[in-house]
Amino acid sequence: MRIDIKDILGKWKEYTLFNDMGMTVSVLDYGGIITEIMVPDRNGKFENVVLGFKNYTEYEQNHSNYFGAIIGRVAGRIEDASFEINNQPYHLEANEGHHQLHGGSKGFHQVKWSVTPFQNKKAVGIRLDHKSIDGEGGYPGNIDITVTYTLTNDNKLTLEYSATSDKTTALALTNHSYFNLNGDLKNTVENHHVTIDSGHFVELNQELIPTGRLISVDETSFDFRGGRLLKEGFEDVSVQNKIAGKGYDHYFVFDHHLENNAVVQESSSGRIMTMKTDQPGMVMYTSNTLMDGLELKEGPSRRYLGVCLETQSSPASLHHEGFPSVILPAGECYQKQTVFTFGLQS
Repeated sequence: MRIDIKDILGKWKEYTLFNDMGMTVSVLDYGGIITEIMVPDRNGKFENVVLGFKNYTEYEQNHSNYFGAIIGRVAGRIEDASFEINNQPYHLEANEGHHQLHGGSKGFHQVKWSVTPFQNKKAVGIRLDHKSIDGEGGYPGNIDITVTYTLTNDNKLTLEYSATSDKTTALALTNHSYFNLNGDLKNTVENHHVTIDSGHFVELNQELIPTGRLISVDETSFDFRGGRLLKEGFEDVSVQNKIAGKGYDHYFVFDHHLENNAVVQESSSGRIMTMKTDQPGMVMYTSNTLMDGLELKEGPSRRYLGVCLETQSSPASLHHEGFPSVILPAGECYQKQTVFTFGLQS
């Protein structure tokens, strides 16, 4: 196990975590961006399974896709870029129509984080720290945030989030990696077989804002409890799939009935990725609106090239009852964990 540190453009550092099995995870101090994850296929060939830019300057100049980044203060869309806490209104930057997406244009995906590497007998990792000031982006509270990436020899990548605020505020942190288990972007994710432990998803309106309704997945292309190919949703003509751009960009509420919250399998490579979290749900986004022609490490971008599993609470809770809350009371500790495990199909 080891950590390599590389200077990027004279202003950032990229930390690459190596385990003893040959798996590597590379992370920038800018945005906490996961730029590359190298894991083997069934033939032992190591390939990259996340989307990332070939030219690192693009992370700063073309950040609207949020490749691999830490998202905050609130991941997802906040209706009308505003909310209330204890009858006190807060107005945020609107960076997607009238709404706010992923913390605004100056969210945590654009922060240069302070990084502390660590290593022990069982794991290697980095700790990323950032202080967000009261009023930043319109949000209340001085908030101290720590995100820790840990890689173990059983090919587990653990993402841990912790934070405290001196004022009651809204907080929902996640990571926005686009996974593609084909390796080196050889194909889209249409043949990725996905299982999600969820019986309900959040209905969206035409602007991708939650309506306040939870919909049963029964007899829909959103029923992943028994597993299904992503292309079934891409080809579905139902209203919710159409709204998302012929795919998925929806919040799934976990039932916590299965061992894993989500499982992604790709048969040609034999790769399998399991995901466990203590978060109440996740947004699955299948890059329906990813533009063509961005210069990625292994070739040009195109639609359906990756699938994001954005584990988090729901910003719909700021405007509707019955959703997992994003409110962090003053002085309380925000503590969340998501574990991605990479393996091979038996």
